[in-house]
Amino acid sequence: MAINLDALAIQVIVSTIIVAPFLWLSGRALVGEEKAKFTDAIWIVILGTVLGTLFAAIFEKGIIALIIQMILWLAVVKHFFDCGWIKAFVVTILAVIIFAIVGAILAFVGLVVWTLV
Repeated sequence: MAINLDALAIQVIVSTIIVAPFLWLSGRALVGEEKAKFTDAIWIVILGTVLGTLFAAIFEKGIIALIIQMILWLAVVKHFFDCGWIKAFVVTILAVIIFAIVGAILAFVGLVVWTLV
């Protein structure tokens, strides 16, 4: 049940840099500019990562920990973006879709650049 605080700090920083912009974009698209601030997206990622790590350590990465983590992430999105449970779920799904599209585009561009070199 030990948590490596150095690894947690690195995970929080990297997750915030990578996930927060996609969460912010999907939040702005679905709940509006007034409710989805970029700082809210940053807090969602920080709290979601820390709480998820704590529950994963407590429940030893079982299915119970996964379910609790998902509910916690949705609760944090619901709170900060001031929306309902279903809209929070749709915001997170849209964030994953945007992330996948941007990742595919970056992979394609990288592949094209690699073949031209």
